[in-house]
Amino acid sequence: MKERLIGLIKTYILFVCIFILQKPLFILYYSSLYAGTSWTDPFLVIWNGLPLDLSLAGYLTAIPGLLFIASAWTLSKTLRSIWNGYYFFIAILLAVIFIVDLGLYEYWGFRLDATPLFYFFSSPKDAFASMNIWQMIGGIIAMIVYASLLYVIFLWVQRGIWRGLKLPYRRLSVSGVMLLLTALLFIPIRGGFTVSTMNTGKAYFSSNQRLNHAAINPAFSLMESLSKQKDFSKQYRFMEAAQADELMKKLVDPQVLDSTVVVPDTLRTALFKTERPNVIFVILESFSSKLMTTLGGEPDIAVQMDSLASEGVLFTNFFANSFRTDRGLVSILSGYPAQPTTSIMKYPRKTQNLPAIAGSLRDAGYRTKYYYGGDADFTNMRSYLMSSGFESIVSDQDFSVSERLSKWGAHDHLVFNRLLEDIKAEAADTTMADNARPFYRVLQTSSSHEPFEVPYRRLANDRLNAFAYTDSCVGDFVKRFRELPQWKNTVIVFVPDHLGAYPEQLNNQSVDRYQIPLLLVGGAISEPRRIDVYGSQHDIAATLLAQLSLPHQKFVFSKDMLNPASPHFAFFAVPDLFGMVTPENLLIFNCEADAVAVDEGTAKGGNLLPGKAYLQKLYDDIAKR
Repeated sequence: MKERLIGLIKTYILFVCIFILQKPLFILYYSSLYAGTSWTDPFLVIWNGLPLDLSLAGYLTAIPGLLFIASAWTLSKTLRSIWNGYYFFIAILLAVIFIVDLGLYEYWGFRLDATPLFYFFSSPKDAFASMNIWQMIGGIIAMIVYASLLYVIFLWVQRGIWRGLKLPYRRLSVSGVMLLLTALLFIPIRGGFTVSTMNTGKAYFSSNQRLNHAAINPAFSLMESLSKQKDFSKQYRFMEAAQADELMKKLVDPQVLDSTVVVPDTLRTALFKTERPNVIFVILESFSSKLMTTLGGEPDIAVQMDSLASEGVLFTNFFANSFRTDRGLVSILSGYPAQPTTSIMKYPRKTQNLPAIAGSLRDAGYRTKYYYGGDADFTNMRSYLMSSGFESIVSDQDFSVSERLSKWGAHDHLVFNRLLEDIKAEAADTTMADNARPFYRVLQTSSSHEPFEVPYRRLANDRLNAFAYTDSCVGDFVKRFRELPQWKNTVIVFVPDHLGAYPEQLNNQSVDRYQIPLLLVGGAISEPRRIDVYGSQHDIAATLLAQLSLPHQKFVFSKDMLNPASPHFAFFAVPDLFGMVTPENLLIFNCEADAVAVDEGTAKGGNLLPGKAYLQKLYDDIAKR
């Protein structure tokens, strides 16, 4: 028993050590890219990349775990040959992945994924067209040398383990224990017991994208990509490309087509009193327009939001882009529409190429920070946030264990408290050289999510009480923030990530499924008003940047809702459905059934072709990223 237990541990540790050593080799190979970084950065790379290494080591140790169980019944030459064969295969596989990744990173700028395999199987000739003969020979030699070294190490460790193995007296008991230990590898494979499973986003820790890339295990990145890879350029081919291009021209902001377009001051709706206000986004988990009386919803639920609506800017025809947080965050923060068949947040190499409000504001001199009481690694959120321009993230690990009492981490009032205390501390710290710079903060709530367990009781219905709790946190935050000097130069943007939980039993083919509030308040707001133009979450980016007189041409799909020359429509997408809403037509199309599900208004069917073109061009754009 003891020999097999030690052997399993040695095997697991061996794989982990191999992956750890690959990271300084990667940094050394690309030393010119990491010039100027701190001497401590390689250690941070290793530490933050360790979860991926532990996970992949778990996968690779599972087969040896089964072989250790078999060794309790036989120590034949056949079993030893199978063992050696497995190590031979793994040595070649790891060598090929590491060397190919090492060679391609310089050109692609992201760690290895399924793209090379797609290129190779679609056109082997083109896959190697960019390489000269000496590069090919050098790469092959490097693979052979590295694979040979790994195989020798594997055999040496395995031979030492094999010498100590004997057929046990209680075979069944030994087999049961080893099976249990092998099953425990599921813990590092999954990444623990949190709500998020292991993903490459776990390795992201720095605003320096190169350091994040160095922390990624290329074999894990490839495995993750293979499990999710799709050819986006072949999805949603509704029409010829030329027709889609022509229709798309009518659906984008004028500044996307011509950056010299300027909205005359007489037509521009100016929302802010100051040129560079502080900006705070509060992303409300699952909130709906139906929670607010001011939007025709139920009374006595979001009473604080209703009160704030009377003093702020309220958009009355606003829609969520999709139905899950990962889709909503990218729509809000990057001005990028949600997709029916995937979530772009799952693809770090694509999200790193998306524009983002954080990046635009950081370039304009803003300090950026993100607050979330839950697991920031969920659905690759961390990698997306860091690559989009946030300088730091406050998440569940930044709260004490006693404060992480909900399934989703710290309750909302604690997160609001942390944001407020940070704002106070920064203002009081006279040693901060950049205190004069405006700030951009994003706070994501989580308490109004199932199972709706909150430290608050005002309403009998649990889910409505959870919304009322978050609403109370909003009211308390605004009340206390008003007392700070920063209030007069701050705009707070309240917007849900998506609609969920209430109204209950909504289906995806109901427009009520997507109607959410967008509310702007703060001392920098010029005057209260209601705005009735149609828009979606992905239109926030262009609208905000235009108000700040900052360029937004990079946000191809985002429209300035306050520009009279912009097209005004809402777009949303959920699995195999898309919807487009204008004052004249509400249309929801079932892509799987190839049929219109909802068609209402004075111009029935008017949004069908534009909606199809919009979705087709969206997938064209995803394929390029």
